[in-house]
Amino acid sequence: MTNIGRRTARSIAVVAVMAAALAACGNDDENPPAGGGTNSPAAPLSGSIAVDGSSTVTPLTEVAAELFNEENPNVQIAVGTSGTGGGFEKFCAGETDISDASRAIEDDEVAACQTGGISYEEFTVANDALTIVVSKENTFATCLTVDQLKKIWEPAAEGTVTNWNQVDPSFPDQALDLYGPGTDSGTFDYFTDVINGEEGASRTDYQPSEDDNVIASGVAGSPGGLGYFGLTYFEENQATLNAVQVDSGNGCVAPSAETAQDGSYTPLARPLYIYPKADSLQRPEVLAFVEYYVENAAQIAEEAGFVPLNATQQADLQADLDRLKSTVG
Repeated sequence: MTNIGRRTARSIAVVAVMAAALAACGNDDENPPAGGGTNSPAAPLSGSIAVDGSSTVTPLTEVAAELFNEENPNVQIAVGTSGTGGGFEKFCAGETDISDASRAIEDDEVAACQTGGISYEEFTVANDALTIVVSKENTFATCLTVDQLKKIWEPAAEGTVTNWNQVDPSFPDQALDLYGPGTDSGTFDYFTDVINGEEGASRTDYQPSEDDNVIASGVAGSPGGLGYFGLTYFEENQATLNAVQVDSGNGCVAPSAETAQDGSYTPLARPLYIYPKADSLQRPEVLAFVEYYVENAAQIAEEAGFVPLNATQQADLQADLDRLKSTVG
């Protein structure tokens, strides 16, 4: 968990309504304005906010909550990790205020929210470089092509591609031991789409988990282990894991903030999202938290070890925030 030091971070909160202007001018000090005329400070924000969804986005939202709570300690923010799909199920059922997602909301989820009467906003808050990892004992798989990744993970590989030397004849006779996100994960959806050509299309004979730390531990403990998750989890576990470079046709590229922002780490660089519920935004604590999260997205991404938005994305995010401010309050 990232240790957060004290810092000054601009908080966007609901602004208190100022008292009416003094009606009298000049030296009329003995005539108080109508209605009392005393300016009152804004009441401290309080209440609770329920967030659930992507385990990839969880560290980002936890940092946002920690920073926000430095200025708003009476707001309780609970962050769950049901996976992107599981998070949207809860969100569209009206159980949460904000859904974290490592992919955009899908048509069936849009329909579920419509059925549940749930309207929402979408904000892109950071980028990620989905990272392929192997154990420290693996010194041969330093770079894999997209075709090789597909050969490992496509449905046809189930029960047939079980050894590293089947991936590349130059690789040793070492059993493949696969770990990855479960089917409720947005990381699973994104990976299967860009690598296997169809969302959800994957071999099933691997060890799935919605907890990225379980995947990291599994791969680290297996000489032939291979898995994938967000860049942040690799950086937290790089003492026991190696990141694999990816070749999509223009040479081997390592996952990093720079390659995710400039588009060279393809096809595994991706945006990350939050989806606040429109009804929840009518509550001052939810509105203040979302505005804080969006306004300070760059700082939050850096504190959490994520890839900040590029200039174009940041401009789009600012436009989305301006629109929110003009319509909600």
